[in-house]
Amino acid sequence: MLPRVALVSLDGCRQDCAMTQTVELPLWLFVLILLFAVVTFASHFLFPSVRWFFRRRLETAVRRLNKRLERPIEPFKLARRYDMIQRLIHDPAVMQAVSERAAEAGVPENVAFEEARRYAREIVPSFSAVAYFSFAIRAARFLSNAIYRVRVAHVDEPSVAGIDKNATVIFVMNHRSNMDYVLVTYLAADRSALSYAVGEWARVWPLSRLIRAMGAYFIRRRSRNELYRKVLAAYVRLATKGGVTQAIFPEGGLSLDGAMAQAKLGLLKYIVEGSEAQNGQDGKDVVFVPVALNYDRVLEDKILTSAARIGQRRFKARIGIIMFRMLRQFWLWLTGRYHRFGYAAVSFGRPLSLSEIAADRSQDARTKALSRELMARIGEAVPLAPVPVVAWILLHRGAMDRAGLEAEITRLTADLPLAHLHLPEGGEAHAVDVALRQLLRRRLLREGADGRLTIRDGQADLMSYYANSIAHLMPPPDPAPDLYEGTATDAVAENAASARL
Repeated sequence: MLPRVALVSLDGCRQDCAMTQTVELPLWLFVLILLFAVVTFASHFLFPSVRWFFRRRLETAVRRLNKRLERPIEPFKLARRYDMIQRLIHDPAVMQAVSERAAEAGVPENVAFEEARRYAREIVPSFSAVAYFSFAIRAARFLSNAIYRVRVAHVDEPSVAGIDKNATVIFVMNHRSNMDYVLVTYLAADRSALSYAVGEWARVWPLSRLIRAMGAYFIRRRSRNELYRKVLAAYVRLATKGGVTQAIFPEGGLSLDGAMAQAKLGLLKYIVEGSEAQNGQDGKDVVFVPVALNYDRVLEDKILTSAARIGQRRFKARIGIIMFRMLRQFWLWLTGRYHRFGYAAVSFGRPLSLSEIAADRSQDARTKALSRELMARIGEAVPLAPVPVVAWILLHRGAMDRAGLEAEITRLTADLPLAHLHLPEGGEAHAVDVALRQLLRRRLLREGADGRLTIRDGQADLMSYYANSIAHLMPPPDPAPDLYEGTATDAVAENAASARL
């Protein structure tokens, strides 16, 4: 039998008085009522005070942080997520899209409005300066240096330093690996807090909560839903107008063959829209900073080349395989046999102001011109890391020994004076050693008794994958002798005619 609590009259009224008579309640119900009372008191009186206290502390910390950042954290990024969602779904363009969606689907407008709210909740981040600068930056620094030897191959410092402090900065990058997010977050830690556009792969709990706290916003890359695209466009437009420093991958997804792909126009178009709306108000510029990355080893290289072979872009890495590889690397570290995966090199190219793209064109034409120029500037900044260089030489110059590789790298250095050739300390000889250590350990190459290095059977795809990352920078292959030019043509023709006779 449950215990009961008796509430006894506290004044001199008669016991049958309705307001003061004794009431018996089960103990569990009394505890529940007391709990609701405590929660109500806390939510109305205590929590607001606590939130105000911590928010003041956070604002003080952000002010101190902004003093050491090149580009301070904008108020837009610090706005409450709920407020940002409300602002987004009440955007005039989104409201118009809601009406069109309701008419098209034959549903009430409030149903379409809730659909827009769901998309907004999916897209809008919940940035935490504490999570970003206390956890994310430290984790990114640790992972980057634990896996690679990180090097900044080139920075156009005068141009980067000359960017208007009031301009909205967008980092645009080639997409080689999911480590790109980690690496650039680490390297840009002293410049600003980056807001990434991340794909659907990151919408897995609890990873999604961490990524939202870092200020990233999720996008559906293949969505055909017009309402969703309007909500996404509105968010990017508001973020651009709000001066948020963003980081995007114009190619849209990871390169399957290692080569750079054409830019997707979606996000760039939304940024141009945001810039045009912004220029009508306060004239702020939008400046794109090209960032080019290259690796001696891409963690997903086998998954990507396998997807390229079958012609299927959708691929999944089973969690069991990932955990096994992580445990294996941890075991190698414990036993003193762990080696990092070579170099990860990053270059910051020539910034491009959107004002440099003629504004008298149509929006689509302006976006296409912008995408072409950005991909060209990213391409010219791609670092020549040791493994891609050696892979390109062996594929295009044929088998050779170590001395031959060193000589070829020396010749390439002379032929490509403007390329960002990342040579480790020790020059060409050390670069060859670094590359061959990776390629021989992974059994992509075979070194014969005579010292000649050849590509193993079945490994040409992986070698091409690394060579393709720098193929656009390499000199054209030596042309074969043309036997049908000038006087040689007549001689060859005469010899051929004699042979026929």
